[in-house]
Amino acid sequence: MPDRTLHVICICGSLRKASYNRMVMNALTGLAPPNLHLTEAPPFGDFPLYNFDIQETSGVPPAVQKLADAVRAADGVMFNSPEYNFSMPGGLKNAIDWVSRVKNQPFAGKPIAVQSAANGTLGGGRMQYDLRRSMIFLDAVTLNKPEIFIGNCSQKIDAATGKITDQQTVGFITQQLAAFAKFIELMAPRG
Repeated sequence: MPDRTLHVICICGSLRKASYNRMVMNALTGLAPPNLHLTEAPPFGDFPLYNFDIQETSGVPPAVQKLADAVRAADGVMFNSPEYNFSMPGGLKNAIDWVSRVKNQPFAGKPIAVQSAANGTLGGGRMQYDLRRSMIFLDAVTLNKPEIFIGNCSQKIDAATGKITDQQTVGFITQQLAAFAKFIELMAPRG
């Protein structure tokens, strides 16, 4: 079924409106193959800090359930995230923790791809390592290659326009999106 439309939600790990990772996420639609439909996931910025007491007394917050439902309904999930203190941003980790507690945890068996942009030379590699470890625990299936690490991102993305100006980066992202579409098809349940 290579011609079917694949629905992918994009989760930006940065809450900052002018985040380079948000700019990359917003550019993906123009770089994706025609059968890959990308939309932004419901926001997680207002999630309370994960606390089992909240879950036990009030249940899963509606905003968490909305994100969990979006993950469950999607054919795949794309993460675009910076690296904070050699790891995932706290808000993203909190969102993953909450969603992992929802009944019939939605990351299980879900195809995942990861991209990161950072001003350091490693381009968010340590964040990707930690995110991938979390996804392994949640039984997601992660696209291994091509990997996208946009190092020195302020030199490759125009902050005023949000456009990726480095053509090599554009090429790598285009390759990853094509590979992700094939990966999603490969991982699709057979019926």
